[in-house]
Amino acid sequence: MTALAPTLGSHPRLPRWLVRTLVFGGIFLGLALLWEGYKALGQATDGLIPFTSVRLPVRPDDSSMPHVFDIFAALFRPVSRARDADILGWLLIKNAAITWHRAAVGFFIGSLAGFGLGALFARSRLLERGIMPFVVASQTVPLIAIAPMIVIWGGSGAWPSWLVSAFRLDDAGFSVAIISAYLTFFPVTINSLRGLRSPDPAAVELMRSYAATETQVLTKLRMPASIPYVFTALKISATASVIGAIIGELPAGLGDGLGRSLLTFSYYYISGPEKLYAAIVVSALLGITFVSLVSLAERVVVRRGRRRPIEDVVGVASDAVEELGG
Repeated sequence: MTALAPTLGSHPRLPRWLVRTLVFGGIFLGLALLWEGYKALGQATDGLIPFTSVRLPVRPDDSSMPHVFDIFAALFRPVSRARDADILGWLLIKNAAITWHRAAVGFFIGSLAGFGLGALFARSRLLERGIMPFVVASQTVPLIAIAPMIVIWGGSGAWPSWLVSAFRLDDAGFSVAIISAYLTFFPVTINSLRGLRSPDPAAVELMRSYAATETQVLTKLRMPASIPYVFTALKISATASVIGAIIGELPAGLGDGLGRSLLTFSYYYISGPEKLYAAIVVSALLGITFVSLVSLAERVVVRRGRRRPIEDVVGVASDAVEELGG
């Protein structure tokens, strides 16, 4: 009977990915119903809040709020009336892949720069006090003001040709990547610094008592402890890099990318607002996909977020002693 008790009392659990998919689908369905309900209410009351003379904050007409079905139906229609016009969904997917390439390059560069600054600050509090105010101040400058300057610098040949070709971009595309890196490095710097300083001071002193060098303390204690903090910043930076790439594509004058699609469809918003909304949906899905990839990497690296216990630090310190003795 005791052996059967756990079996009788247990319930099969759905896979985590399926639960998340169902939750996401349920929330999306709820938002779609809320959208359509708002339109129906506004049309029934002639754009007024019920039982008042106050107008609704957003007009419920089709030009301001197209039907959800029309937005997704537009993805399967041609972009224009031309015979060789692409399907809108396919065009947005191609542009999303181009934007993601630029955002991924900026994400990579910004993450390396952010972690390098975090490690530098963790090593020297003097450098942190001297440079950190400039790092913080850099994020107060509007991106819309910086983006054109970066594009102009890149157009004048400021980027090394070998570096641009290494990432399979042109000068304009690499300028967009630098704009993405600008938004990426800050959260990585802050979280890396916090993660590198997160180990218990007793563990740090234990390794130093075993004559471990600062490099060994960094690579074998501080860096493993900082991984959860870094991945939290990377998930934030993943969405920021996509935003930076889209904004950077606007002044760069590029003929492709989601930034160009959003700008083009905004010009024809009155005649086809559902196209602009469809581009917004694809942009949001691109950010969600990027964050999902980072989350997948986090599960692989962090192993379900479990950090090393203090007993493992003793083993790490012992390895340092063996290396010194060897």
